[in-house]
Formats: sequence, structure tokens, C-alpha cells
Amino acid sequence: MPDWSRSALRTAAFIVAFALAAGPAAAREPAPGELLGATMAAEFALQAGRLDEAADAYLRAARAAPDDPALSERATRIALLANDDERAGEALALWKRSAPSTLAMRGIEATWLLRTGRERVARRQLVALLADPDPAGWRHALAAISAGHREPEGAARLVRRLVDAGAIPDDLQAWLAFGGLSQQLGGDISARILAEVMQRFPDEPRVALLRASKLRTDGDLEGAREALARVEDQARLSPELRLAIAAEYDALGAPAESARVMAIGPQDTRSYGLRASLLVKAEDREALGALYAELREQAASPDPGWRLMLGQIAEYLERHEDALEWYASVPGGEPRRVARLRTAKVLHDLGRHDDAFAALRALQGDAAVDDELRRDAYLLEAELHKADDRLDAEADAYARGLGAHPDDGALLYSRALMWERRDDIPRAEADLRRILVMEPENVAALNALGYTLADRTDRYREALELIDRARVAEPDNAAIVDSYGWVLHRLGRNAEALVELRRAWTLMRDPEVAAHVAQVLWEMGRQDEAREYFRKAKELDPDNRSLRRALESTGAEP
Repeated sequence: MPDWSRSALRTAAFIVAFALAAGPAAAREPAPGELLGATMAAEFALQAGRLDEAADAYLRAARAAPDDPALSERATRIALLANDDERAGEALALWKRSAPSTLAMRGIEATWLLRTGRERVARRQLVALLADPDPAGWRHALAAISAGHREPEGAARLVRRLVDAGAIPDDLQAWLAFGGLSQQLGGDISARILAEVMQRFPDEPRVALLRASKLRTDGDLEGAREALARVEDQARLSPELRLAIAAEYDALGAPAESARVMAIGPQDTRSYGLRASLLVKAEDREALGALYAELREQAASPDPGWRLMLGQIAEYLERHEDALEWYASVPGGEPRRVARLRTAKVLHDLGRHDDAFAALRALQGDAAVDDELRRDAYLLEAELHKADDRLDAEADAYARGLGAHPDDGALLYSRALMWERRDDIPRAEADLRRILVMEPENVAALNALGYTLADRTDRYREALELIDRARVAEPDNAAIVDSYGWVLHRLGRNAEALVELRRAWTLMRDPEVAAHVAQVLWEMGRQDEAREYFRKAKELDPDNRSLRRALESTGAEP
């Protein structure tokens, strides 16, 4: 799980495949009276993270209620999540008999066919979906390709065949979506799609952005810059297009250019804020100073967001006294809440540590402010003690915070990070389990605890159950997919692990994911491939902890 210290995990759609034909017939049909027992058993198994047992129990429940499409649909979803294609096939047969065919069902059918190696039949289904006049058709086809092939090479090959067959509809959004998928998959199909898109939609600025993205992915950074330069004037057409062009410059590692694009056209608080953050990222203090002067001249009105932004820019420019004045002038609302916390940070940066901690203590004891602000004052206090390398004081801040806000999830999660950082895994586990007592389906805590047990202990089966519970909620979350792949590796199932880890890499370019892929490849004897992933991880973050541990474990040099 890449950097499990992230406090929230990206929400993702539950996209899975379903079967076309039934599997082998059951030995006997359960009596209707078995429905309740089977359903309860399924839910208990699911809550425990035992997906194989849940898949079996849900299928028994679906057999007992063959006219309940919702139940058979759930049985199929869980079976496929458990990688049990046979049970998924039988469950879908029940679902198809109890509900009319829909675009979603047809897409699911194609996915299952791909899962079971029946690509020719699946391709016919995909072509039919792509030809449907409803735009949802191509979206279901795209989801089927993503979920059906476990290897990126297979999915790329299938996309190539669909393009060769002229199956992609003459819809810009469809071509852009397939282009984005092809870039994630790798190989030469993305170049083919780009050529088709440019021919079909030559005047569309989003096509130029796709070309720039393709060139960047291929390592042609100069070509990508040239492609963006030719479309910059289009930034005036809409704020959304301006943002997209700026984002591509930022992805190129050119935040100053991104800020320059954001300066094109009418400005508002959002665009000014993005410009400021980009200039901070570029470490362009001169340009940021000019922006600060421009904004300061427009700060006559007591706009809270505007004054907060000026305070933050002044803080970065180390104009600390200015920052304190701006923060003090923020009149109210959410910006005022942030300003009060930032004031303590500025005082700390000025070396006025006693004043900083006094300000935070005042917030912590102020009954007139909301609970969230008081809680955040404890979080910031702990962060400042960490920066001062005062480990006991950091732990004390969390302890006092939890004394005032018992079982607060944010405080527990942050303290768990502290324990994990100090290699105190039992205490990190204890805090994460406290979160799960209050919120049994907290996906972040499930994944964090599961990954930690897989990575730092030998309790791999327990880790798998926790991660599987997270997978049920967010099966396409890249961080969870990575955790799943990593625990499979720790269980010695390297071939399966590699499939999941490469899928995680396709979903999210993260140094920890790359390091995991590299380590598994290395242990499988594929050192040349492993070195390439080590290189990618090092380019993203040479100081990543997982990368360092993987290099030490394998003795590899990227």
C-alpha cells in the first residue's frame, strides 16, 4: 500500500465482471429455509475478510432465492473479487434468469469471458457494446477491458484489435478515454489511438493535450512542451481547458510554466491560489513575490479567502510578520479557522516556540470554537514537536488530544503513523484497531492495518483478511490493490502478486508500488525487469522507505 500515512484513500467505482454461462450444477438445490442462514453466513464471512467463504455462502443464498436478482448479482461480485470465476459463472446464470439484460450486464458478461480466456466471444460482445447508441455502452466496454484482463499486455492487445476493427465510436470522449487507458497499459497501441484521434478531431484542443501526454509518457519531454505551446492560446476558451493545459505542464515537471498558463485570462481566488501553489512548487520566489504584490493591492475588502491566501504566500516568502497580520485580519468562517492554526505555525517558524504552543493550548481549551478546530490544534502541536525532534512531547500531544477527544479517528490515525515511524508496530496496531472498533468498515484503517501486518510482521493470513475487507469496499483503489499484491507476495504467491502489483502500477504511478513490483520480479529471477522498476521508483522518490528496504533486501542497483 503506497504511503499508508495518507489520511484518506481515493474512492473508486466497484467494477467487476460476471459470468455468461452457469458452472457445474450443484449437487442439490437448497431449500428456501436455508436462505437466511446462507445470507448471514455470507455477511459474517465478508465482514471477517474471508472472501472464499463469502463467495460460497452468497452463491448458496442465491440458489435458495433464484428470483432475487440483487442477491445473485452480489454473489457474482463477491465471487469475482475472490477470483472464483466458476462460482461467479453460476451466480450470473441465476442473475440473468431473474433480470432483463442491460448494458451493465452485457459489459459484465464481456469481462467474465475475458477472465475465463474466451476472448473471441468477449470481443464480439464488446463490439456490440461499442456500437450501442447509448454512450454508456462504450463506458461499460472500457470497464470490461480494464477488469477482464489481468495482464496489461492482454488488455493492450484487445484494444488494438478493437481499433483495427473500427469498433470505437466516433465520439471524442470515447477516443480520449481509450487513449487514456492505452497510455496506462503501455505498448504501442497508444500511438495508434493518438493518430486516429488527431485524424478524426484535428481542431480539438483536448487532442493536443492527449498528444502531449503521450509524448511525456514516452520520455519526449521537449516534444510534449512543443505540443503544449501550440495549444496555449486555447487556454482562454474556458477555465477547465486552462486548468487542463496547466496540469499537463505540471506533470512535465514544469510548475512555473503551469503557473504562467494559469495567469492567462480572467482570475479569481481559485486561479490565484493555484498560481501561488505552483510557484511555491517551482521555488520561484521572485515570481511569487510579484504575485504577492499584485494580490496585496486588491485586498481592500475583508474577503476571508483572499486574506488567508495572502497570509500563506507571505508565510512561504518568510515575511512572517506580514503573515501574522494577514492571518489576524481574516474575519471569519473556515478561512479564519485555518488562519488561527497557521498563526501558531508562523510563531514556531519565528522561533517563538513558547508563543506558538501557548496559542495552540489556548485553542485546545477554547469552548467557543468547534470540536474540529480544537482537535486540529492537538494535531498541529504534535506535528511541531515532531519537527523539533521532541518525541516525548509529540506523544504527549496525542495523549492529551485523545484525553480531550476520546477515540477521535484523526488523532488515532496520526498517532498510529507516529508509532509505525518509530517501529512500534504493536502500538500502531492498537490505535488502528481502536478505529475499527468504532468504524468496522473504515477502509483507510483496514488497509493500513492489513498492509502493516503484511509488511512488518509474519501474520499474513490476518493481513489478507483485513485487506480483503477493504477490497470489498474499494476494489479499484490502487493503494488497496498494491496492499493485496504485497500480502500475496508475503504469502509466497509471487505469480499472483505480480499481476496485482502491476495492476496497481497501471492505476497509480507511485514509487512504493514500483519498488514492490521490482522486488517481486527480482525474487522471481527477472532481474533486468526488476532493475527497470527500481529505476522508475528512484526517479519518483529516491528516498522512499519501501524503495530503500527493497534495494537492501535484494542487493540490486537500479
